[in-house]
Amino acid sequence: MKQDKLGVIEMTKLLAKLVDVSIGYETTLIDEINLEIYSGDVIAVLGPSGIGKTTLLRTLAGLVRPIAGVVELKVERRGGLGYIPQRLGLISNMSVRSNVEMGARMRASKWLPPFFPLPKNLRPIVDKVLHNFGLTDFSNQPIRTLSGGQQRRVATARTVAQQPKLVLADEFLGELDDDNVEIVMRTVKATIREKKSALVMVEHHEELAYQVANRIWRIVDGKLLEEEKQ
Repeated sequence: MKQDKLGVIEMTKLLAKLVDVSIGYETTLIDEINLEIYSGDVIAVLGPSGIGKTTLLRTLAGLVRPIAGVVELKVERRGGLGYIPQRLGLISNMSVRSNVEMGARMRASKWLPPFFPLPKNLRPIVDKVLHNFGLTDFSNQPIRTLSGGQQRRVATARTVAQQPKLVLADEFLGELDDDNVEIVMRTVKATIREKKSALVMVEHHEELAYQVANRIWRIVDGKLLEEEKQ
């Protein structure tokens, strides 16, 4: 539960909690993390390169075990957790639409290979996402023909089509011009409001981070601190 500047109470839901968490590989990068993520949050993680930002996302995603402490996820890892890595993981010889459908397939009751037809109930989701991200006109083009910025839009659209409760995004606004940043963030924030989900994003452009996020986490001297956002 949160209270906005006008004193209006907004009901929120705890999606993840980090309790005395330390992260890293051979050595600890960040220690004693105690933070919570709620529905409606757009959290930007800031700090210099090589300081542990990506490792934090990978730990939240369950791809890296914490050195110490507990990561409590209140969402299902399959379907409920979406991850947009720096290396986008798109299938280059498949079409834009087929890549976006990969996200929607995570909503199916059982795993569906890419060559299986998409269930009819999921097709409107894909159509809407393609439209909202401005991808409809080249939805049949193979990924390899797209620019870097277009591919980032496809990767984000794929995750939104999954309709996860928690999205983890590693510099997903890179290579986008101002107009496309606006399109992507407008669509992502609308999804967050509609689905009562949250976004944790690593972003190296601090000015942009302050524009789009409602919470700021900064890594300083091996600690993850929350800044007061004016």
